[in-house]
Amino acid sequence: MTTPSSDRLVALLAERSARRGDFTLASGRRSSLYIDARLTTMHPDGLALVGPLGLAAIEGAGWRADAVGGLTLGADPVSYAIAYASAIAGRPVRAFTVRKEAKQHGTGRLIEGPYREGDRVVVVEDVITTGGSALKAVEAVRAAGGTVAGVLAVVDREEGGREALEGAGLPVLALARAAEIVARMG
Repeated sequence: MTTPSSDRLVALLAERSARRGDFTLASGRRSSLYIDARLTTMHPDGLALVGPLGLAAIEGAGWRADAVGGLTLGADPVSYAIAYASAIAGRPVRAFTVRKEAKQHGTGRLIEGPYREGDRVVVVEDVITTGGSALKAVEAVRAAGGTVAGVLAVVDREEGGREALEGAGLPVLALARAAEIVARMG
C-alpha cells in the first residue's frame, strides 16, 4: 500500500537520486541506472520522510528493535533519521554505524555508537543491489553478540540483493523499488 509520504519519497528519489547513463556500481556491476540515495536521505525533506517511513515499516513488520544501523556511509543518515523519528514517537530505537574496517587505534571497534551486546537490530541500507553491504553489517552485528531482525532498505534495485539476503534467512523490506523510481523519472 502506498501512502502520500511513500509517494513523495519515490518522487524525491526520482528527482534527486536517480540518473541514467553508464555507471559502475559499488558491487562492480555495470548499470544504465544509478541511484545515489544519499542525495535524498541527507536532504532535510528526505530525512523527514525516511525516518517515519522506516520506523513504520519496522513496526509494521513486527520487528522489535533496540537499534538500527548498517555499513557506513549509506546507512548512516537512514539509521539516524529512524532513531530521531522513534524518539519523537516515544518508542526510542538507538542508531549505530558499522565501519568498513575496525579502527586501528583506541578501542579498535567495528561498530560505533550506542550499540550493546545482545541488541536486537534492524540492519539498514540506502540501496540494495547484491546485498553485500547489508551482509557485512549483519556479520559485524552477529560477531558483536547481536541478533538481526531483518534488513530495511530505502531502495531495492531489484537486481537479486533481496533474494540473496532472504536466501541467508533475513527478511527484507524496502521503502521504494527501482521500477517505481524509473517510472517517475522525466
